[in-house]
Amino acid sequence: MGALIALPAGTAHAVSPDIVISQVYGGGGNSGAPFTNDFIELYNRGTVPVSVTGWTVQYASATGSAWSRTTLSGTIAPGAYHLVQEAAGAGSGAALPTPDTTGTIAMGANAGKVALVTNSTALTCSTGCATQPGVKDFVGYGTTAGSAEGSPTGNLANTTAAVRAGGGATDTDNNAADFAVTAPTPRNSSSTGGGTGGTRIHDLQGAARTSPLAGQAVSAVPGVVTTVGPSGYWFQDPQPDADPATSEAVYVYTAGAPGVAVGDSVKVGGTVSEFRPGGTGGTTNLTTTELTAPTTTVLAHNVAPPAATVVGAGGRVPPAAVVSSVTTGDVETAGGFQPATDGLDFWESLEGMRVQVNNAAVVGPSSSFGEIPVVPQGSTTRTNRGGILLQAGDGNPERVLLDDVLAPTPTANTGDTLSGATVGVLDYSFGNFKLLVTATPTVVPGGLAAETTSAQTAGELATATFNVENLAPGDPQSKFDGLAAAVVGNLRSPDLVALEEIQDNSGATDNGVVAADQTVAKLVAAISAAGGPAYSYRQINPVNDQDGGQPGGNIRQVFLYRTDRGLTFTDRPGAGSTTANAIVNNAGTPALAYSPGRIDPANSAFTASRKPLAGEFHWNGRPVFVIANHFNSKGGDQPLFGRYQQPARPSETQRHAQAAAVKTFTDQILAVDPNASVIVLGDLNDFEFSQTTDLLTAGGSLVDLPRTLPLAERYTYVYEGNSQVLDHILISPALAAKPYGYDIVHLNSEFATQLSDHDPQVVRIPLP
Repeated sequence: MGALIALPAGTAHAVSPDIVISQVYGGGGNSGAPFTNDFIELYNRGTVPVSVTGWTVQYASATGSAWSRTTLSGTIAPGAYHLVQEAAGAGSGAALPTPDTTGTIAMGANAGKVALVTNSTALTCSTGCATQPGVKDFVGYGTTAGSAEGSPTGNLANTTAAVRAGGGATDTDNNAADFAVTAPTPRNSSSTGGGTGGTRIHDLQGAARTSPLAGQAVSAVPGVVTTVGPSGYWFQDPQPDADPATSEAVYVYTAGAPGVAVGDSVKVGGTVSEFRPGGTGGTTNLTTTELTAPTTTVLAHNVAPPAATVVGAGGRVPPAAVVSSVTTGDVETAGGFQPATDGLDFWESLEGMRVQVNNAAVVGPSSSFGEIPVVPQGSTTRTNRGGILLQAGDGNPERVLLDDVLAPTPTANTGDTLSGATVGVLDYSFGNFKLLVTATPTVVPGGLAAETTSAQTAGELATATFNVENLAPGDPQSKFDGLAAAVVGNLRSPDLVALEEIQDNSGATDNGVVAADQTVAKLVAAISAAGGPAYSYRQINPVNDQDGGQPGGNIRQVFLYRTDRGLTFTDRPGAGSTTANAIVNNAGTPALAYSPGRIDPANSAFTASRKPLAGEFHWNGRPVFVIANHFNSKGGDQPLFGRYQQPARPSETQRHAQAAAVKTFTDQILAVDPNASVIVLGDLNDFEFSQTTDLLTAGGSLVDLPRTLPLAERYTYVYEGNSQVLDHILISPALAAKPYGYDIVHLNSEFATQLSDHDPQVVRIPLP
């Protein structure tokens, strides 16, 4: 054991290295008081034991100069408390924990002065007392206190004490800053975790992803109610420990109206439980810790809740790239809790706490669910228009979703800013950490506008791809008009547009209808009405309910093309929805056996998924082979912030097989003519850095155009705030050798009001 230290008399320390006054309570035994006696609590914030034998704690009224004394004895170990019991009032209340020293001082309930003195000499001052000889630490409590370190604390009451932050460890030499006015929680030398030797919130949260006390009953857990919901409330400990890995708040599930109010100082008992949002269908979700079957004792009202923890500059900065370093599967059994480096653990360490993001940057549009993805200012790898880019190895763990569970959220677009402090409680559901805002943030618009691409020249073939998101005749005319305006105005009426998600004539009604002529005709008419060209189209009806997508919708790819600038379609009929297309070698010139035709429709790679549509066009007499795609969706993949790490992506197995089939087909074209003009495009449902794209570009037979863009421009879709590429245009080497112009036209994905959730893109290739 380290040596005991007996300090000589001296002046007060600016910041005490060891013994401080950690709690002052003067309402003992008064009306409504939770404890019978007044008390003064000491704490050793140092690293070695300190002897306090011969020291005194002294009290004087707020403006008085007559000091009462209680003499101390014994030693205070590092991180330990020393409870000094003082006089009892005339009323009722619980007994204090066994005191380490007993005195008889009757302290003021609302205001007064308390000194820790390293000798037994009574002070005689009324002001300037903190710097008197022998004063080790000093607390002026109540606004009328005539002396204090810095400024005095707020006024106390019969039900509140002045409690030093950090479990007693915080000392900035300013009483107002160091102490919270909250419920008294006396601790003695036997205390473990504070309170009356009981559990604190950080004990039941633990430095872990699940509670170390899960399934156990706890009692008298102290804290202040910070937020009230319809079926429970959150409360937070105003005396946090020194470990940022342990959350200081928890949710109390009451199953109905909670019966408490924000600012209530409470003690709560109940069973520590881990709740998994989503029930049996949410097995990939993390759990949240909560107290169930609770008993709540309200000790005081109108207590200031703990200050919100700032996330970002000036506060806790979230990890910038790693969501989780766990590689063993279930994070709940993996251990290795690392909030300093892993984003999942960072947010977990704030579960239930009041969290504040200053001037939050909006990185995705507000959703129909009232969610807004934001990041703190200063986050890296932002897009040119204010989003945040998803990259290989960087899932952007600094993201958090604002949610409207407790207060409405505003409408916001990517690039907007939420002015000032956005404050809420941190929760988790549907695979994401969410900040449940307690007041509606104010949006400062970023001025984002829809982009318009350059017009093609006389010798350029302009080819676009556009996922129009389940377009059906029953959609409002405004959607058709908006899409038409985008084609004519923003895309500048390309020569060829590959459309994805065109539904049949009955839309999502599952009635056996597969034809889509009414859907396409309505769009073509809207384009003409918008001043665009008269587009023709080609497509193949699928087998009913065999191509996935919205049940009954029978989505498919469609070629729209204009013929007024030199583009024609080569019709080679005979292919049905189940007919496999093939490449014909006409004396060294490749041709499609069927145009339009589908690629390998019987291949299991395309089971319950869209079959690629191949068409042969001619541009000023030159053959151009175009393959429109809509690969398997990411449905069924595990979430980035989920229970299992690293997240499994089973959906990509089918996309890899689909890419292989398309690559085989394009290789057959290029085997006949290495200089053939081939364009592969559409919604591939995978990233530009994915294996799906690697398979298509293997051997250099195709060039993926999103990969050619600067990082800050690589996105066609925004999902939960992550800007990412899902849609692609790939071109053969002969076309890539041309001085082409390529543009992802951002007009949907970043905006709360969308025609589709995908951005279109266009490539202009000079083929004179």
